[in-house]
Amino acid sequence: MKGIVIKRVILLVIIFNASNTYSQNKLVVFSLDANALKINKQKVLSKDTTVMPAVKQLLKEADNALQLAPMSVMEKKNTPPSGDKHDYMSLAPYFWPDPNKPDGIPYIRKDGQVNPEVEEYKDKEYLPVLCRVINTLSLAYYFTDDNKYAEKSAKLIKVWFLDSATKMNPNLNFGQAVKGVNDGRGAGIIDTRSLMKVIDAIGFLKGTNYWSEKDQQEMVHWFTDYLQWLRTSKNGIDEKKTKNNHAIWYDAQSLSFALFIGDTTIARDIVLNVQRRLEDQMDNEGFFPAELDRTISLHYSVFILDPLFNIAQMSSVVGIDMWNYTSKSGKSIKKAFEALLPYISKEKDWEGQQIKPFDFQVGIPLLAQGISKLKCITCKESIYNIAGEKSKKLLFNLINNID
Repeated sequence: MKGIVIKRVILLVIIFNASNTYSQNKLVVFSLDANALKINKQKVLSKDTTVMPAVKQLLKEADNALQLAPMSVMEKKNTPPSGDKHDYMSLAPYFWPDPNKPDGIPYIRKDGQVNPEVEEYKDKEYLPVLCRVINTLSLAYYFTDDNKYAEKSAKLIKVWFLDSATKMNPNLNFGQAVKGVNDGRGAGIIDTRSLMKVIDAIGFLKGTNYWSEKDQQEMVHWFTDYLQWLRTSKNGIDEKKTKNNHAIWYDAQSLSFALFIGDTTIARDIVLNVQRRLEDQMDNEGFFPAELDRTISLHYSVFILDPLFNIAQMSSVVGIDMWNYTSKSGKSIKKAFEALLPYISKEKDWEGQQIKPFDFQVGIPLLAQGISKLKCITCKESIYNIAGEKSKKLLFNLINNID
């Protein structure tokens, strides 16, 4: 009983701290750059031609999103081993039936080749779409102050996270299961990486008629429970111990959630741990050997930079500058970016294994942040070389300060 009381007191303190954080400033975002957003909103208000094509495209996507029906974990046909459809469930994408076994079990790994069977488990399909749409709607609200976008974004969040009939339980016990091997594994935690977009979306909704203090406290409660699960469950601990992109995504998620609930002690520890990961996972040239070993190695080399850039942006909240941090042996996020830059800007052909064509547009967000955070003087031209006139319509123009 005493332990339960202590836990409740701690939760109340966390909720109070998180509420204070959100009351100090109108715009509270973490993986996005609040200053860049404010600068670009002024440009939008003044009809600056450098941002208007991107605003027009954003609103087109947001208007489409207004038609999207709410999604929830309850819509999946498959029931998790717990018997509770409120639990998230997915299959490991690179595992296939063993052709040498009558029932195909246990499944075997084919790196980089997605088993279409994963599409039968809708949670993994719905969650990233939902988070992207919530992000689009909330940004559209921020740049236009049109309440219809805030109302829709808030509704989608509440259905997935808060409504008793449809909410997701704050765990990933059954993420990326491998048939015949396990019901879920630590690797499945990467499925929730897009939740960072929801965290920032809530920052835009604060103060609207569609997002109450009760909604805020309930979301703080949800992410407090999920962060606790990440830090104490077997799957969470297994994921934290990995030595590849999964570990960095684990840290990026955990950092976002810790900042959201106002636990700067955990947040600071996470950033310091990322510094150790850079030392352990990066080679002297700025590449990540675990990603180079993959069958789609350019994809995964970009994939690991994405959470590192998110972490660098969020680290400033706890007074650490990861954009300019360099370890004793010379490892840094900037070094990793500069090592990869010639390949994502099409200056050099990738020499590693890449069994699928690489989509160079995937690297554009990194190039845009390279301009604003790492003083990349060639990145703007590289973006144009990749996307042409379409580049003027892309979201990076609104969420980065690229002048």
